[in-house]
Amino acid sequence: MTKDLRIGIDVGGTNTDAVVVDADGNVLASTKAATTLDPFDGIRMALAQVLEGIDKGRIGQAMLGTTHPANAVIQRRGLQRVGALRLAAPASIGVRPGAAWPKDLAQTILGPTQIIRGGNNYDGSEISPLDEDAVRAFAAEASGVVDTIALSAPFSPASRDHELRAEQILFEELGDAVAVSLSHRVGALGLLERENATILNASLLDVARGVVSGFKAALAEQALDVESYITQNDGTLMSEEDAMRLPVLSLGSGPTNSMRGASSLAGLSDAMVIDVGGTSADVGILSDGFPRESASAIEVGGVRTNFRMPDLVSIGLGGGTVVRGSGAGVTVGPDSVGYRVSTDALVRGGTTLTLSDISVSAGRLAGFGDPALIEDLPQEIVEQAVAWVDNQIAIIVERMKASKHQLPLIAVGGGSHLVADRVAGASEVIRPNHHPVANAYGAAISEASGSIDQVYRYSEGGRDACLEQARWAAIDAAVSSGADPASVRVTSIIEVPLTYVPGEACRVQVKAAGPLLR
Repeated sequence: MTKDLRIGIDVGGTNTDAVVVDADGNVLASTKAATTLDPFDGIRMALAQVLEGIDKGRIGQAMLGTTHPANAVIQRRGLQRVGALRLAAPASIGVRPGAAWPKDLAQTILGPTQIIRGGNNYDGSEISPLDEDAVRAFAAEASGVVDTIALSAPFSPASRDHELRAEQILFEELGDAVAVSLSHRVGALGLLERENATILNASLLDVARGVVSGFKAALAEQALDVESYITQNDGTLMSEEDAMRLPVLSLGSGPTNSMRGASSLAGLSDAMVIDVGGTSADVGILSDGFPRESASAIEVGGVRTNFRMPDLVSIGLGGGTVVRGSGAGVTVGPDSVGYRVSTDALVRGGTTLTLSDISVSAGRLAGFGDPALIEDLPQEIVEQAVAWVDNQIAIIVERMKASKHQLPLIAVGGGSHLVADRVAGASEVIRPNHHPVANAYGAAISEASGSIDQVYRYSEGGRDACLEQARWAAIDAAVSSGADPASVRVTSIIEVPLTYVPGEACRVQVKAAGPLLR
């Protein structure tokens, strides 16, 4: 039997969405299940609902987008103790690993930290030889004290030999007792931010194992024999093995899934997207079908990192956002009832006035609860709350725009009813079919990808030859991740001239992506 169907699942703060799509991207089934205190209960419920009437034998792949890793960092929950070893002395000794971290997170995660001799310059030459004795001494210090070790070195995405050798030594000294995260696998050039991302990654390894095992268990309960993947920050996929090794790369996958899903459902590759859930709203920009990535350092739980993340503006505005006050003065949020909106909202027989109630009263939302339960809601409260919502959305749309040129705004998510039919700053508002489950759809259609971030000397090989080498390196990385060699394509090339470095040095970042090989 041909396995031509995919399942896409996305776990949000309010709902867990699931879809089944065919090889042409058509939605065969979709559902929204309330996210629960144990998110895997929501996943099981969503799977059971979306598979009703579907031939399970035709399902070949399942993709999951989840907030588990991000929530673990934000809530300081389930994180492992990490030893941080930087191979950079005598450079960089003035700033210790984790120096600028929030105090509570540093106390939760960081164990022993050391900066030892080693590391490479941008051209591959050694800053100093790796101090192997110091690596062994650090292993002795970390033994029995930490669960994982984060290794980082300058320019390691381009020259990784020292990190690999240090990992080998740690394994010789500690065996499998302590897992090791290497910075060249986690982030791009930029030592301190990449080191931060690597430490976070190391702290999340146990959380990642739980996500993968929970997902596999939910699939097994439905007797599904499928390939399973986790979606990552840039809108592409990683295998279960990579997800357990590199969980930090999935921290921002939720908004990315929504944007990729919005692009495909609306048939637009260049647009703005607003994803409104039960707690928050995110606005981003699509460029050639992929989210525009942030050019600045991304903060996760108060820690600066430099891995690929979508450029987003977020506000506390969603279907579960709490509304307070009277006609004389209404305040909205920032708190939300979240996944309890289906029981706590007034129109569902609850006792909390939410933006979903406001939307029902204003005629923007139908089929959610009993409008008769809010007949006595003063109209001035509704008008003030609607005006606040419209103003906030107009502000974040204007902030996100890169120019005066107006783009269409694609509204998706379970709370997208809050978006008016016309929004200042947007050429039009589009609500494509299946827009409430755009995040799960985005997960289902995700592609495999590969990227390269390296410094080249144009004076030695010529610009064109260097770029061609970088293109093929990115394509090879995408194919290694599972992309179909016949369909993989280069999606972005960024050149950053390093004018302070001799030899016409240029930092080249290339990304390639393609559909999974079936």
